[in-house]
Order: sequence, then C-alpha cells, then structure tokens
Amino acid sequence: MRLHFIGGPASGKSSIAQDLARRLGLPVLDLDEIYWDHERAGLRAYSKRADPKARDEALAAFIRRDRWIVEGAYYRWLGPSFERADRIFVLTAPRWRRHVRVVRRFLRGRLGRDDGRRETFRGFLRVLRWNHRYDRRYLVRAAALLKELSLPFVRCSSLSEVLACLQAPAAAAGNAQSAGRGIVEVKGACK
Repeated sequence: MRLHFIGGPASGKSSIAQDLARRLGLPVLDLDEIYWDHERAGLRAYSKRADPKARDEALAAFIRRDRWIVEGAYYRWLGPSFERADRIFVLTAPRWRRHVRVVRRFLRGRLGRDDGRRETFRGFLRVLRWNHRYDRRYLVRAAALLKELSLPFVRCSSLSEVLACLQAPAAAAGNAQSAGRGIVEVKGACK
C-alpha cells in the first residue's frame, strides 16, 4: 500500500499519516524533512530550503519501497510520488481550524512542548498567510497537476473518512460526489 496525503498547513496530514503508520506498519516520509535543510539551518528549523537535487533523490529513494506513506503540502515536484501512489488523499480541514492549529503549533514550539519544530515569528506569519491562500491558490494548482497526470484523488476531512476509504473502497462509489476542481469528495467512504 502506497498512500500520499496533501493538504494545507495544519490540515492533519502528519497526525493522520502517523496514525495510519502505526495501524498499518508503514514508513512515513514527512516532506518537510526533505524540503528544508535542517543541517544548515539548525535542528528542525524551517528557514533554509534543501538542495532540490538532494530533495528529489531522497524522495525517489523513499518511494522505491513497496509500502509507504508520503505526507506534505507540496505538489510541484511530487509527480513521481503521485504517480506511484495507490491512493492520493487531499485533506480539507476548514481554514479557520487550520489557522487555530498553526497558532497552537507555533506556541507549543516556542514553549518547548513540540517535537522540536522551531519556527521563527516571521516563518509563523508566512505559514498563516500561506494557509489563508492555500485552498484557492495552491490546492487548485495541485488538483490541476493531478488532473494533467490523469491521477484521481479523494478529498477527506478526517481520519475516520480516510479509514472508511481504505476499508471499503468498492462500496464507497455510491457515496462519492464530484466536488469540482478534479477532486472527489467523500461522504462516509471513498471511491
């Protein structure tokens, strides 16, 4: 099983991927880990981008495996991962909820209660701005890329919807409705 999760900042990608990894015994690649150069910038700092060649090589090495989960908000350089995935999920938590999660994550990091994530205040503001624009700008572009690659994907808003999709894919066809922008919206299961 090869799963790819995409969605805006704080949409639940990491939490859902980690939960599924525990349940299914799959390795997870958090795309932030290869997109950002932590060695140059410091432990879990998000200020210096990694070399694109090294990033692409790390992605290629990971997706050569037979089973995996890839999660992240990026799309432009992920054609190989999208093409190799058995299922692509777009996580669609409401923007207001993502904003709250971004603020909470920043504050936990500043108080030393996060997993080592260290965003600067400037980076925090950048993430909030990106989050605000994600659905109308970046998600539309990601959907266009997937459509161009002829790759179907499923819109889910929770772990329970993702699990329903994975557990009963055949019975779900009647519950899926087109949501526009090349996305199938899940109503209790998936297609």
